[in-house]
Amino acid sequence: MGAVATVALLAAAGICLVLQNLLMVRITLSAPTVLVALVANSAVGLTLLLSLLLLRTGPGGVAEAASALRPWALLPGLLGSFFVFAGILGYQRLGAAPTIAVLVASQLVAGLAADQLKPGAPALSAQALPILGAVLLVLGAVLVARRGG
Repeated sequence: MGAVATVALLAAAGICLVLQNLLMVRITLSAPTVLVALVANSAVGLTLLLSLLLLRTGPGGVAEAASALRPWALLPGLLGSFFVFAGILGYQRLGAAPTIAVLVASQLVAGLAADQLKPGAPALSAQALPILGAVLLVLGAVLVARRGG
């Protein structure tokens, strides 16, 4: 997959995330707790992925996936559930644009930090433009979040 296709895929995923959160907020309006929306979201995702795994590899694939699980492998699911939970609350309390601004800014800062931890990462002094971009994005997120709050 080339760079243009990857960027298009990421853009589509971003649009889908906004739609997902708007729908999740609708679910929470008719549910007693946000947990109902989170369980529904996770159940649908698990069912779809399990079905795809079964279609692709049969029962052996499920056994292989189960044998590959380690205790630390539960963390991505917990982190993803927290992300969805925080997004739903953000959409409810702040609105879509402020929530997205804060999420994107925090992801960019964490991503820059994670890139610095990789072996062979360029020195921080060589990262002036990406850091400047992150600072501008964070400032923009603050302005958008203040407008919504």
